[in-house]
Amino acid sequence: MNVSATTQSAQAHEDYARAWVPHGHFVIAGSPQGPLSGLRFAVKDVFDVAGHPTGAGNPTWLATHPVPHTSSPIVTTLLAAGATLVGKTITDELAYSIHGDNVHYGTPINTRAPDRVPGGSSSGSVAAVAAGLCDFALGTDTGGSTRVPASYCGVWGLRTTHGLLPRTAMVPLQPSFDTATWFAQDADVFERVGKALLPASSHDFKRALLLTEVLAQADEVFHDKIEKVFSAFDGARTRCTLTDAGTLESWRQTYVTASAYEGWQVHGKWISENHPSFGPAVASRWQTAAGISADDAAQAIQRQQDIARQVSNFLGQDGVAIIPSAASVAPLLTATGAEVDQIRMRTFRITCVAGLAGLPQVSLPFATDAGLPIGVSLLGPAGSDLALIRLATALWKRLQT
Repeated sequence: MNVSATTQSAQAHEDYARAWVPHGHFVIAGSPQGPLSGLRFAVKDVFDVAGHPTGAGNPTWLATHPVPHTSSPIVTTLLAAGATLVGKTITDELAYSIHGDNVHYGTPINTRAPDRVPGGSSSGSVAAVAAGLCDFALGTDTGGSTRVPASYCGVWGLRTTHGLLPRTAMVPLQPSFDTATWFAQDADVFERVGKALLPASSHDFKRALLLTEVLAQADEVFHDKIEKVFSAFDGARTRCTLTDAGTLESWRQTYVTASAYEGWQVHGKWISENHPSFGPAVASRWQTAAGISADDAAQAIQRQQDIARQVSNFLGQDGVAIIPSAASVAPLLTATGAEVDQIRMRTFRITCVAGLAGLPQVSLPFATDAGLPIGVSLLGPAGSDLALIRLATALWKRLQT
């Protein structure tokens, strides 16, 4: 495949969502023909692109890591499928946030709700897609970093089955939970990208499960949309509980302990040696991660394995759970730290279910009566990603008629 790269300085003037990193303004043309021909995509600045630096949202990381010589295999696949890469977008620092701000590069603009955050850590990717600056964009999802911004900005997004897509040539956060993902504004484009990246899935969903205790973590504005998606499912429909609200908090704590410990094992040496400057919230998370003992982490990992079995057995091979993608609409840019933390805690009680179980979750874009974006998610069995996308787009289109 012949790939040409050019510097696109004009793109900086077109970036009215402030989504691109300063070192991310370039274009690489894909193959002239392919299933994604004519589509433009951006990548979160944790994916390596040969010949271009990877910054991971932090200038110290940018300065202490060489320019990669090879690209992420996902980027290579998309270029071979005909899509054109239009640069690299802002990420929250080391992808350790779901808020969407970055003390070094700024907060990308949520064009669907300009007075609110875009969500993170795939903040630039979601902002670029929501603003129509590209057709789709690569993100990652560890604790919710695609599902939450998709909900905040009103676009399609997902968490893939853990390990289904390659994570080589991608800056890790917490490898046992990291997944490679993408956003799209258009349902058909979202599915086209899925067909190009994902293996075939033969799952036939026969049961829709509305998880009432998970829904209870979300604000009232989600409830009507959840009910509509639930009612649109053509098959057995059951309102049920996976666990109870108190257990969801225990699950959140399990996720936080296991993931933070692993994150420190991955990045602790680099942080200790290079003393990077982090924003206050991210710095606090790394400080907490450094203090988690190996014994506490081992107990959390054992609990995670038990939770994964419970959730997988609950869904079986033909069940799909309908849940909110986040706990609230996007927080205001002026929200206090305490307000953001409260929303974050409720949101992680929702997103940790898929994270702990390693399962795919697709976020469908809706809006409140006031016009603010929100997401409704379908959670499916491991490996059902492509079938789950097809079900999600079919249900969404049914509700638009």
